[in-house]
Amino acid sequence: MRRRPLLLAIAAGVAGVAALTAARPQPAAKPPSGNVRDHGAKGDGQADDTAALRRAVAAGAGVVHLPPGTYRLTSPVVIDLDTAGFTAITGDTVARVVMAGAGPAFKFVGTHGGTAQPPSVKDGVWEKERMPGIDGVEIVGGHDGAVGVEAAGTMKLTLTRLLVRRCLHGILLTARNRNVLVSDCHVYHNRGIGVFLDNVNLHQINVTGCHVSYNDRGGVVCLGGQVRNLQITGCDIEANHAADQPPTANVLIDSTGGTNAEVAVTGCTIQHTRKAPGSANVRVKGPSTPYPGTDERRDGHVTITGNVMSDTMVNIHLDHARGVVVTGNTMWTGVEHNVLAEHSTAVVVGPNNFDRNPRYFREEEAAADAVVFRDCADCTLTGFQLTGTRTAPAGLTLDRCDRFHLAGLSILDCDGAGLLLKDVTRSKVSGCLIRDDRPAANSLSIRAAGGGENAITDNVLGRPADIGPGVGVVERNVEPGKK
Repeated sequence: MRRRPLLLAIAAGVAGVAALTAARPQPAAKPPSGNVRDHGAKGDGQADDTAALRRAVAAGAGVVHLPPGTYRLTSPVVIDLDTAGFTAITGDTVARVVMAGAGPAFKFVGTHGGTAQPPSVKDGVWEKERMPGIDGVEIVGGHDGAVGVEAAGTMKLTLTRLLVRRCLHGILLTARNRNVLVSDCHVYHNRGIGVFLDNVNLHQINVTGCHVSYNDRGGVVCLGGQVRNLQITGCDIEANHAADQPPTANVLIDSTGGTNAEVAVTGCTIQHTRKAPGSANVRVKGPSTPYPGTDERRDGHVTITGNVMSDTMVNIHLDHARGVVVTGNTMWTGVEHNVLAEHSTAVVVGPNNFDRNPRYFREEEAAADAVVFRDCADCTLTGFQLTGTRTAPAGLTLDRCDRFHLAGLSILDCDGAGLLLKDVTRSKVSGCLIRDDRPAANSLSIRAAGGGENAITDNVLGRPADIGPGVGVVERNVEPGKK
């Protein structure tokens, strides 16, 4: 009987201790770490850090941090956003990743299958996937098939302060993405394409304040797929052509196998290199087959404005393009053409400066700098200055064109002829200044043959004109030797 009070006392003491323990604040659970060193990454450039980076992503910390070091990967780190949740990879501009295997160093995979309209975005995308990103990381290719970053199915992908070099492609967008931002990035010296929109369904993408240079198969390239609302602004885009690769462009909008439109290229320097056959600074190419339900094979709605362009075979090449505006640019050293438009319509070329600055030319590297429209219709050319075309039939040529309006142009000191009209119909040339005042020049102001129903009126011509019969109405032009 004596043991019962003792047992009761012990039980009471234990209960009291438990109550006191429960009343004390318990230490918080340690949050998951996104520091890749905490997951076993060495960052010495020798060890394979692939598994460690995958563990850091899977930990669910959200921010995957790469401290200073060189992290070697042998296969892609795939960020499955539906599983990992919100993920951003940061390196503070001091972390390097060497991709020593094929494929992308980092691949973001989301589940967004809607458009950019808010009702089409599922709750799970907002709650787990939106705005994945990389900031402040260098990715260097260590394998022939290495790619910098790839994304598919993402909503509001954001890439900033990213450097990709010596890879196959720099930034690769595939399948379907929406609302992409590429800002303050350097995509430099890759074997393939710098920023590659590869048969992607993508609306709303801004490429802003970037250097995209020395990529062998193109700078910013949109190939096939369905792309709308591509803004390329304030970038330096240079020398994205290799002489041993097929013709490409610093900016290539190619609708072959797709439809790509609603593009603005504004405020950029876009240059180099004339040594690559078929090179262009901006090339817009229409689809290979008609748009469903129509016979329309031209694509575009493109604005090219406020850029500085030079030193390629063609500065601007439009091929089966529609709805293109070119204004406020300065261009020179278009070895074959400053502007070449073929099979295009609704093209407006406004005030631009097509100059021949002696500081940029040597006689052994003479460039034509011509402006040519061939098999085009319904275009307006107004207010631009074209100076010093060489080795071409004319400064400005319209060949088999219809319903053109030329007004207020200054065409100066061009070889051959200032303006050449070949089989042009239902067009008007008025208020232009077409002169060649070089003492030894042997040129014409206007040469026109074929076509009909045109009006060539009220122009000031500094050299004789050769206008064949039946071209149209020719009157009130100021010509040398004529009153």
